[in-house]
Amino acid sequence: MSMVQLDKEFASLLPTIIKPTEHYCSQPNHKQQVLDFYCKTCNCLICRHCIVTVHKDHSITELSIVAESHRDEMKVSLQLAQENKSALAGAIDANKKMMQQIETSKQIAESTILQLFRDLIAAMEERKKSLLLDLEMISLSKITSLSLQKEQFEKMQQDICQYTEATSHILQTHTDNEVVTLGELLPMELKATLKKVEKVSLTPNDRSYLTMSEQMDPDLLNKLLKLGDIVELSPAPHESKFTFDKVARVNTVYHIQVETMTSTGRHYPCGGLVMKAELRHRSQDGSSVLGEVEDHGDGTYTISITPQTAGPHQLIITMDDKHLQNSPCDLKVKGDYTTLCDVQQVISVNGKPLCVAVHEIGDIYVGSNNDRIYVYDHSGHLKNTIGSKGQFNCPFDIFIKKDMVYVADMWNHCIQKLTTRGELISKFGKKGSGQGEFNGPGGVLVDSKDRVIVSDSGNNRVQVLDPSGKWILTIDGSGGDHRFKSPRGLALDSQGNIYVAAFGSNTIKVFTPDGAYIKMYGGLNSPRGLAIDEDGYSLVSEGQGNRLSVFDPQGKKIHTVENLITPTGIALDCEHFSVYVSSLDSGNVSKYTYAS
Repeated sequence: MSMVQLDKEFASLLPTIIKPTEHYCSQPNHKQQVLDFYCKTCNCLICRHCIVTVHKDHSITELSIVAESHRDEMKVSLQLAQENKSALAGAIDANKKMMQQIETSKQIAESTILQLFRDLIAAMEERKKSLLLDLEMISLSKITSLSLQKEQFEKMQQDICQYTEATSHILQTHTDNEVVTLGELLPMELKATLKKVEKVSLTPNDRSYLTMSEQMDPDLLNKLLKLGDIVELSPAPHESKFTFDKVARVNTVYHIQVETMTSTGRHYPCGGLVMKAELRHRSQDGSSVLGEVEDHGDGTYTISITPQTAGPHQLIITMDDKHLQNSPCDLKVKGDYTTLCDVQQVISVNGKPLCVAVHEIGDIYVGSNNDRIYVYDHSGHLKNTIGSKGQFNCPFDIFIKKDMVYVADMWNHCIQKLTTRGELISKFGKKGSGQGEFNGPGGVLVDSKDRVIVSDSGNNRVQVLDPSGKWILTIDGSGGDHRFKSPRGLALDSQGNIYVAAFGSNTIKVFTPDGAYIKMYGGLNSPRGLAIDEDGYSLVSEGQGNRLSVFDPQGKKIHTVENLITPTGIALDCEHFSVYVSSLDSGNVSKYTYAS
């Protein structure tokens, strides 16, 4: 089979794997057998003898059928290519026209700039001439006045010099008769001259200098330096920006701020653009929600959008049907705790469940009053039982970090560290009230620094220890109303702050990682279990209140689930929008879900 003759430039773009296809089978015993079939298992052409030998039991199809399918696919691809080729040609043409328009507008702007500065230079030249003429006239007037005064001074000086010369000559050469005669005449002339000198001021008529009335005004100079501006008459979508939080919550209005920019990165100061926003779920159905746009008229916009479903989404923002910078982008939408209501799943536990924890892979760990820990998969099927006889004495709380399981072993007065399979790694603590000693530990967790935090319920305190159990600090609950009274459940927020369920005082107290009091909130009835999500929402099981309460990050109660039966532990599975609650007297762990 010969290759189709292609344009050399186009042919050079084709993959090098394109080679002429052989007509006949290459198997040694199948010479002159035409390749009439196609093996889907091996993705190759075969002959009829190959069907029963080399390719026996493979998925075989007639070559003509496969070829026809490929032809159909190629036709579709060809049509798409032609459509895109036409679209690209139009885009290239539009691009060229835009470049020509920009060049034309550049030339007009350049001509405007040159004319502006020609006018400025001409005006400045005219002003220069006017100032120089004023300078010449004023200086001439002053010099003329001073010249006349100078001539007067010189005349009086000449008269006085003549008198002094004449007087000196008479005194030296004349007789007494002449001296007497002239001595009466000359002093009279001198007196007349001196009277003239007395009548005039001997200082210059004009003692002022010439200068400019004003130097260059800095503000004027600054305005001249900034005179004019190059204004782009259209915004650039690829340069325009939007700011948003990476996380939203279902059924809650979410705001996005948009600033339009020009192609040179300057703010575009005008409104009136066609701005659109779409929040599209990354699922097979691709359900989406459109945003409402508020145009502020100055090149900025506020987009409001309310997610309807939880999970991963794609945020798409366009301006005049063109994507903004960083659009599309990922947005995580979290569930709505206010939709917690009906039980979706019940796990029956052997004994009475004291606590519950969820591993990141979805396994559910339940501590029971029969001194065992039961492990269930996400569907509620029992996977493992942890605890040999005497190993635990009331596993009151469980905390899981990665593949480590920490157990608050209440009446053994210690903390046990296990693998997720139940193998004991270490344990520390003994009954007592000293540092590192416990009296019925009722809660345990591990922070980001691997510090072990324990609710020392019987000693009415919380202790912070290093991974080996060495004491670091004690939190006695000071702050708020009073000190702790039988603290139980523990949780950490995203900043590492420690939340404590104060069972005896019906409050939740919050402390810094170093133990400093921050705040508290109440309205609870024997809070036992406690969980906090990464946004600061806290969920509390109320043992004697028989309910589950949800608080926002500010400590305001936003939702309750009533009619529970002595709830104990609580665990969040945010990945599957689930909340697990262990109930002591029902013998069950109940799974609740919220809007997703």
